[in-house]
Amino acid sequence: MFLSLATWPEIDQRLKDGKRGIIIPIGSHEQHGPTGLIGTDALCPEIIAREAEKQADVLLAPTFSVGMAQHHMGFPGSMTLRPSTMIATIVDWTASLTRAGFDRLYWVNGHGGNVATIQAAFAETYAAYSLRGEAAPFAHMLKNWWELPGIERLCLDMYPTGHGSHGTASEVAVTYWAYPERANLAKLVLEPKIAPNGPIRDAADYRRRFADGRIGSDPTQSTPEQGGTIVAAAAKALITDATSFFAETA
Repeated sequence: MFLSLATWPEIDQRLKDGKRGIIIPIGSHEQHGPTGLIGTDALCPEIIAREAEKQADVLLAPTFSVGMAQHHMGFPGSMTLRPSTMIATIVDWTASLTRAGFDRLYWVNGHGGNVATIQAAFAETYAAYSLRGEAAPFAHMLKNWWELPGIERLCLDMYPTGHGSHGTASEVAVTYWAYPERANLAKLVLEPKIAPNGPIRDAADYRRRFADGRIGSDPTQSTPEQGGTIVAAAAKALITDATSFFAETA
């Protein structure tokens, strides 16, 4: 079920039936090199979560699609939230959902640059309870989609060379599976074929080090078929991981 397509009585009944968990895809809108879509980091968790929804009775929230991507702002089309803005927004989303009665919020993330800010936001949502010496009546879980059980190994086996750490072959393949009309981007000739590696700092430094936006990757090897394999495995792992979290009682 999709929260956006549900009615309030349907959500009310779901909560009365004890189904108090919700999956929230969260990502970013930022450049992913010449062959990767700007929305990749929001699209990947959304694509995987939607596939999971086809197979299991889970509720999906709207995708939190713009994240902390300050270091990508040297590339046109990238969007970012300040860390403080992102924290405040996650706190408000949490307050809205928990007021309704949800008590297990599973955030499936597509952007590594979000992690520190998301964790800070979780701490903010728990702070008032901790300071009063009370147990929070809800819990968060954060899982990067590539860290779902078995997925990182699958991706590295699929792309033993040039998988990379940004504009990766696996994330690009996932988006090509969902949007096969964009797979022709893989025909572009990239120079160098495998992008350089290095540290990530501010936006100007990033653009200087990584001229086309990729880090360590060769996404021209990505295909929709490979993306489908990754999505199938990730959706299965997400169902197992999320439903286990939802079943927690303490």
